Amino acid sequence: MKITLLFVLIIFPSVFLTAQIESLKSREDKTAAAVLWLEKETHRLIRASKRAMKDGTAAFPPQVGLGYEAFWLRDYAYTLEGSIDSYSDQELLDACSLFVKNIRADGAAVDCIKFDGTPIYKPGFGTMGKKPVADGSQFTINIAWHTYRKTRDKNFLKTIIDKLIKTMHAIPRNPETGLVHITPGKEQERCPYGFTDTIEKQGDVLFSSLLFIQAARRLSDLLNELGRTKEASYWKNENGKVARMVSTIFWDTETGLMRAATVQCREHDIWGSAFAVYLNVANAEQQKAIAGYFKRHYDELVQKGQIRHLPGNVYWEKTNCKKNTYQNGAYWATPAGWFVYTLAMADERLARQTVIDMVSDFKKHGACEWIFGEKHRLPCYLASAALPLSGIRAMLERDQREK
Repeated sequence: MKITLLFVLIIFPSVFLTAQIESLKSREDKTAAAVLWLEKETHRLIRASKRAMKDGTAAFPPQVGLGYEAFWLRDYAYTLEGSIDSYSDQELLDACSLFVKNIRADGAAVDCIKFDGTPIYKPGFGTMGKKPVADGSQFTINIAWHTYRKTRDKNFLKTIIDKLIKTMHAIPRNPETGLVHITPGKEQERCPYGFTDTIEKQGDVLFSSLLFIQAARRLSDLLNELGRTKEASYWKNENGKVARMVSTIFWDTETGLMRAATVQCREHDIWGSAFAVYLNVANAEQQKAIAGYFKRHYDELVQKGQIRHLPGNVYWEKTNCKKNTYQNGAYWATPAGWFVYTLAMADERLARQTVIDMVSDFKKHGACEWIFGEKHRLPCYLASAALPLSGIRAMLERDQREK
């Protein structure tokens, strides 16, 4: 059989090459169709989620219908990453103004804002952690950056820029490393990145530090737009310093992944490793290692195109989540864009199939907050539909450039 196959390959190599090309074209067509469907579905969900706050401001909570009864900062920011054209300029300006004006006197940014206008600075409607969440400032910057890029309203930017600088300075950082830091202790000081707000990470924390890098880049962009070049250079330099620390302190050479924190909950972070590649914070060798890990361990990390926080059969050191639920072993679409962007470096075919599988699951069950096996929780979840688009598009654009 092997001799026959070898003979055919030698005599008719074009047959197999043609088949491979046709298979790739078919997968590309299916990916393009999946992305088109996802873009339309994301727009539909965003518009369907619209609620009016007490003062009339249009709010876009994380889920269509009842469930999340407030306007969440990070979820809204993630919809802008993937589908900013779903909003009018006025909606963008009003929402940005709402979040910026609720930055506290000490620079702390919100976790969410109730529909009656009450700002909440800690997850769980103010019940989790002693201090404000560790990602509010970064997501506030991200919202302002997206809003300006779409509206080009320089006068509006001038009115908010100093508050944006203030909230960046309020981010809790380790003076020795520059990384975002949660002080270790018996009682949790503050919650980390909101999509792991039930996880008691302590020490320097990876994901909020990556968000700091992204926000520092974007704040630098905004300052340059206003001609404040010296301040822009400061934040560009801060981005570089923190990026170098991330690729050094969190990296585990033996496993080929980033760790989530330095003291408590030091598990390997799948989402964070993918995001580090997407932001180009991981160096070339690290990117190759992470992509290779994703390919080798794909079946442990992915269900129906959706991604686990942690490696297979690994659970957080300290959390109030039961195993294989929510943030402790369930699978989420939220990071799928970063994941496929990274995976495609090792296996483009598998990355494209991941997108197709995710969209297929959405068509059957809706874009859910999380899944595990046949469990599908909270359908019509905006971040699950919107955020993957940014990474998927970046993957397709890179693939196109490299061909």
